[in-house]
Amino acid sequence: MPLRPASASDLLIDGKQVAGSGSTFDIVNPATEEIVGQAADATAEDMSAAIAAARNAFDTTDWSRDHALRARFLRQLRDALLAHADEFREITVAEVGCPVFLTHGPQLEGPITDLGYFADLAETYEWTRDLGEAKPMGLKNRRELRAEAAGVVGAITPWNFPHQINFAKIGPALAAGCTVVLKPAPDTPWCAALVGKVIAEETDFPPGVINIVTSSDHALGAQLATDPRVDIVSFTGSTATGKKVMAAASESLKKVFLELGGKSAFIVLDDADLASACSMAAFAVVTHAGQGCAITTRLLVPRSKLDEATAITRDSLAGLAAGDPTDSGTICGPVISAAQRQRVESYIELARSEGGTIEIGGGRPAGRDRGFFVEPTLISGLDNTSRVAQEEVFGPVLVIIPHDGDDDAIRIANDSPYGLSGQVWGTDEDRINKVVNGVRTGTMAINGGIWYSADVPFGGYKQSGIGREMGVAGFEEYLETKAVARPA
Repeated sequence: MPLRPASASDLLIDGKQVAGSGSTFDIVNPATEEIVGQAADATAEDMSAAIAAARNAFDTTDWSRDHALRARFLRQLRDALLAHADEFREITVAEVGCPVFLTHGPQLEGPITDLGYFADLAETYEWTRDLGEAKPMGLKNRRELRAEAAGVVGAITPWNFPHQINFAKIGPALAAGCTVVLKPAPDTPWCAALVGKVIAEETDFPPGVINIVTSSDHALGAQLATDPRVDIVSFTGSTATGKKVMAAASESLKKVFLELGGKSAFIVLDDADLASACSMAAFAVVTHAGQGCAITTRLLVPRSKLDEATAITRDSLAGLAAGDPTDSGTICGPVISAAQRQRVESYIELARSEGGTIEIGGGRPAGRDRGFFVEPTLISGLDNTSRVAQEEVFGPVLVIIPHDGDDDAIRIANDSPYGLSGQVWGTDEDRINKVVNGVRTGTMAINGGIWYSADVPFGGYKQSGIGREMGVAGFEEYLETKAVARPA
């Protein structure tokens, strides 16, 4: 089947593709500002129908108890999506504006392949665990623990890595035996809606098990948080919105998973290879135009090497100009929208007003009159109390900050409301481990190590979120534990 729709992408509700009761809204290519298509603009009534379908599928079928069936359908979905990889690649670059090289990894093929990991978990997980015999109150009993699916999942996802985040919720939730209603971001509806097309036309998923509802109305996400038929809300997005989701979900005491913002530190110790470290920091912050919650956006370098580190980082950024995301050599594409570009530019102006120096960048690339591009930007002359060092910019903007030794670097890294990710570069293992142990963050890379993988839990400390996504820990977010005892 041709994957690209002629006009609007349908909703997926109760196993069927439906147009929805609303109208449509435009999808804009962030690299060209062209309208590339339309998506179905669902209403509250459509969302209610999707929740009802998910509730019915969970309550009245064997979906939650048939582990082998779920594994088979997840593999079926993986294989069907991979068969359309090139079509999805074109659509993803056009809708997200991500550099095409990323679609061979975390923007597309990686997350699709990861569905197989969760299929394996459904088959191999220890669903029942024998606790043996005990004599509570002198009475001999045999006890066991049973893991059971938690129920209906409302998944609310952002636009920056839509496939990775959509499948990081859909995969483990379905593997655990839950049913799902997915509400993707209005900026990237096709990436989700066309998965729904594949599910409806090329897989055997039972009706209602997975529902996909696109809409320009953010209130539909809030609807998932408040509807009592939904048992879990799994949200990825800004910390400010995450707080609202948590508050709304508290009315019905839903389980809540939150993966939120970050202002992660790239720590360079005084025994590190400075050139390699600073070049990597520059590469990291421009990847996908800095639109990643775990991207390191604070570069902490020894004070005695500040000038040298600034020069290296500036020169590295000069070779990483923002460019056409369809070009295989592009690392930094556009940001997602005009509003996001304005936000990034407002932070750069704020840095200037706070006394910062724009070492490179700070504007829009010459010769690119169309597209939401921002120049890779390095800011110096500010300390960690500045707003651009404390707040998430979500653009290709790096702040370089001096530190006075390992303890001071740890202090600066932790002086943040966030705790999502980080890096440390050095050669002395004891010092590296001291930093890793001292920084309060969910993931840490050592000398460029890559932690991203289906089996590695991802999440943060402090205001970076609650819970973990991916890995066994992420799978278990969608489970409840039942204790069972009988006379022995």
